[in-house]
Amino acid sequence: MIDSFNPPEMWQPFGAFSMGVIQGQGQMVYLKGQVALDTDGQIVGRGDMKAQVRKVLENIQAVLAHVSGEMGDIVSLTQYVTDIEAFMAAGDVRRQFFAPPFPVTTTIEVSRLYDPALLVEITAIAEVPRDRFKRPAAV
Repeated sequence: MIDSFNPPEMWQPFGAFSMGVIQGQGQMVYLKGQVALDTDGQIVGRGDMKAQVRKVLENIQAVLAHVSGEMGDIVSLTQYVTDIEAFMAAGDVRRQFFAPPFPVTTTIEVSRLYDPALLVEITAIAEVPRDRFKRPAAV
């Protein structure tokens, strides 16, 4: 069984996707790729990779918090960036959100994301411990 959820404190999906998907007993949580959008769906940090990485990671943190998850529960990240050098220079921002053991990552440079002002999109897979996990109401 798979359930999906969209936290009310996040921007709401405008297409065929959910902010998070939970499989099985609720430990594995699959997060939709996050971009640098605020709660009103407006782009944050135009032209600033570090600002966009920070907002993307804050969005991931908010989705996880909705199921009582933490950034340390993330086991895998897939990162799509429009400028790999600028993204690598934002490593100090990423280190503010993660501590060892770090999640596995795949980083792919793309020509653009759905809006040319977006510089990074990150999707995540997390395993939230059962004793902490809180299943949200179904969408």
